[in-house]
Amino acid sequence: MASVEAAGETFSRLVEERGRRLQHALVAALGPELGVEAASEALAYGWEHRDRVGAMDNPMGYLFTVGRNWGRRQFRRRTATRFPAPEPVHLSEPRVEPGLPVALAGLSERQRVATVLVHGAGWTTAEVADLLGIDRGSVHKHAERGLGRLRAALGVIADA
Repeated sequence: MASVEAAGETFSRLVEERGRRLQHALVAALGPELGVEAASEALAYGWEHRDRVGAMDNPMGYLFTVGRNWGRRQFRRRTATRFPAPEPVHLSEPRVEPGLPVALAGLSERQRVATVLVHGAGWTTAEVADLLGIDRGSVHKHAERGLGRLRAALGVIADA
């Protein structure tokens, strides 16, 4: 019984410390609505299997994969687009380039995740590499190519 309680406490700490970052990564991969749902599903799965997940070297990478796979299955079942056109921006809301959702949808999943997390959310390439299970150089390459494609799609010229 003590082992179950310890696993529950360990998993709860993991969610407190990195659950929001998991949600950010899944939103980057799957879009706003589906990404939030996928994060909830992944965390619920993680709680059900907390003994095994808590003992892993990279539990958040595993839960990212669980959430991404769940989201992909849901996406195939739904008719809505992943990145819907943004609703009208109100003055109290942060401003977002209206073409950004479409431009993001044009990136590969790895480019989108790497670009959003590195350039948008301030993650390090090491953190993204750990999450995706790829090396840092690949993350850097995906993030830079994704940023370049976003700039081209939005007609933004990088400062020289």
